[in-house]
Amino acid sequence: MKLAVFDFDSTLMDGETLEFLAQEIGIEKEVKKITDKAMNGEIDFFESLQKRVSLLKGLKVKTVNEICENLPVMKGAKETIYELKKLGYKVVCFSGGFKNATVPFMEKLGYDCEFSNTLHEKSGILTGLIGGEMMFNNSKGEMLKRLQKITGTTPETTLVIGDGANDLSMFQFASKRVAFCAKPILKEKANIIIEKKDLTEILKKI
Repeated sequence: MKLAVFDFDSTLMDGETLEFLAQEIGIEKEVKKITDKAMNGEIDFFESLQKRVSLLKGLKVKTVNEICENLPVMKGAKETIYELKKLGYKVVCFSGGFKNATVPFMEKLGYDCEFSNTLHEKSGILTGLIGGEMMFNNSKGEMLKRLQKITGTTPETTLVIGDGANDLSMFQFASKRVAFCAKPILKEKANIIIEKKDLTEILKKI
C-alpha cells in the first residue's frame, strides 16, 4: 500500500476556507493578511489560526456549513484522487481548516479519510474558539508518522502535496514532496513543483 496526503485549502479546494467565511461578515482583508503571513511562515500557525477564528465569533453554524459545502473544488482534484487510488494509494486529507468543509468534500472527491479541526459552537453560533488535530506547525508531520506506522507505509511509499508553511512538517517524512502553486518556503523543500493550477499535473510527475 502507498499513502498520498493532500492539504485542503488552496490544494484540494481552490481558495482559503477562512477567507470565504470572512467574506460573509465583511472581514476578508483582515483575515487574508493573517493567512498570508502564516502560509509564508512569517507567524506561528497556531497563533494565526486562533486569531482568525476568533474573528468569526457570532457567525451561525448553519451559514458556515452552507458556505463550506459550496466551496470551489480545485481543478483536477477528483480525477487525481481517482487515479491515485487506482495506483494503490490510500488518499488522506490533512487540513488546518475545519471539518465543516473537509467532511463533505470527502464524499465529493473520494478521499479515504480526513484530519482537521472543529469550530466550537454554542446553540448554533460560533464562539470564536477552535480545537482539533491540525492546530500546530508540526501537526501534519506528527499525524503522518502515526499513519505510516498504522498502515505499514514508509517515506519511500508516501506522496505529500501542499502549498504553505504548515505543510513543511510532513515533507520530511515523504520521498515525493509536491509544492502545488506554493509559497517559496515550501518550494525550497519540494522535489516536485507544480505551477499550473491543475492537480492532474501531479500524475505526470510521479
